[in-house]
Parts: sequence; C-alpha cells; structure tokens
Amino acid sequence: MKLIASVIFLMSAGAAQAAPPTVEYFPAPGAISGRPAPFSSAVRVGEVMYLSGQIGIGPDGKLPETFEGQAKQTMENVGAALKARGLGWGDVFKCTVMIADMKNWPAFNAVYVPYFPEGKLPARSAFGASGLALGAQLELECLAYAGPK
Repeated sequence: MKLIASVIFLMSAGAAQAAPPTVEYFPAPGAISGRPAPFSSAVRVGEVMYLSGQIGIGPDGKLPETFEGQAKQTMENVGAALKARGLGWGDVFKCTVMIADMKNWPAFNAVYVPYFPEGKLPARSAFGASGLALGAQLELECLAYAGPK
C-alpha cells in the first residue's frame, strides 16, 4: 500500500510542476470588409502549430477557375504559412481536407502528394463540404510539429 501511495504522490507532484504549454497567436493578414480577419492564420500551442484552413486565393485576391488551379494555389498558401513560421512540408503530421465535390478527390491527390517528402505523408481526414468560403472548391487545414521553443 505504501508503494502505491508513493507512486501516486510522485506522479501528482510531477504533474503539478509541469508548466502549461505557451500559446502564441499569429494574426491573419489582410482584412475582410474593412475589418481585421476574424481568425488567426496560425496558433502555436507548445510544440504544435495549428494552421487555419487555406483556400486557393491567389496573390491577386481571386480564386483560379479550375479545381486543379485552386488545389495548387491552396498548397502554395499552406506552404507559405508554414515557411512564415520556419516550418516546411516535412513538419506536417495531420491535414483535414474539405472538398466541394468528391469527384475531384483523385485530382486533389495528384496535386497534394508531391508537396511532401517521400515517406512523410501526414495522417489525413477528408469530407465533402458545401458552402466553402468565397465559393472555393477546396479548403485545407494542417497541423505541424514546431519543436520546442
């Protein structure tokens, strides 16, 4: 009984001393209707970077007309968000794909897979979605390992 009590005490003492992870917010660039964007472009919690969903908006502020064009621009936008935080595609460990028409799934995979280092495809979830922001055909959000601060 004393051994169990000692183990529980040591475990609770260690948990009490662990500092909570730091949280850092990265404001989204640009504005919507003259106001700051209502979300952060990314949030770092401890060693994990949570990237907000990206759509295929190009530098001109427009969506490409084709699905493949939107998929490529979406990947470029995620890549830019990673790079801005000192990360790359090899750091991504989970993605969630929202796609307006699941018939475009093979076309998305053809664009998506080459961005990752060989053998480092992240875990992934996907679902069909209607009504994506600005009429986009695709949205992608990712989680990346950011390492210790």
